[in-house]
Amino acid sequence: MGPIPAPYEETERVEISSGNIGGIQASLSGRYATALFELARDAKELPKVEASLATVAKALDESADFRSLTASPLVSRADAARAIAATAAVLKLDGTTANFLGVLAQNRRLGQLPAVIRAFRMLAAAHRGEVSAQVTSAHPLSKDQVDTLKAQLRSRVGRDVTVDLSVDPSLLGGLVVKIGSQMIDSSIKTRLNSLAQAMKG
Repeated sequence: MGPIPAPYEETERVEISSGNIGGIQASLSGRYATALFELARDAKELPKVEASLATVAKALDESADFRSLTASPLVSRADAARAIAATAAVLKLDGTTANFLGVLAQNRRLGQLPAVIRAFRMLAAAHRGEVSAQVTSAHPLSKDQVDTLKAQLRSRVGRDVTVDLSVDPSLLGGLVVKIGSQMIDSSIKTRLNSLAQAMKG
């Protein structure tokens, strides 16, 4: 795969404000993420919980069975709690994260898990004085590409940036980057759609 498209030459700066954090706390998944974040912060377990949530996110990406467990409304609370406890043991999650997943299962909120993980990452990044960016690419990015992207984003926003990576093959190529309320879309899919609209006009 070639170098990352770099649509970061625009001159405007991204506004980073506490309003983004307030927006997180307004949603259901944000409230769960905030509760977990505060618990982890107060127990001085932030790195451990972040690592466990990264493991959970990877499991969601790679295991259709795990995704089904978290998304199915047909699984009872008790069955979901047992399955989550077993999964937490297999994934070697820390106790705080394992207990939190159990709470989500008991409350029938496992479907919120991807959004909770995203919100937690944003809270943890803000706590460290970093900015969190959601990056969607057509193909998985290599470590070098991620490092290049982080450097480009850091020069754009003036702060260190953590990236939350996801893959969407429908983009065909390029990237979609969301930082706070601003979205940078350099995907081939969007360019093709724009071209099609222009040809219609």
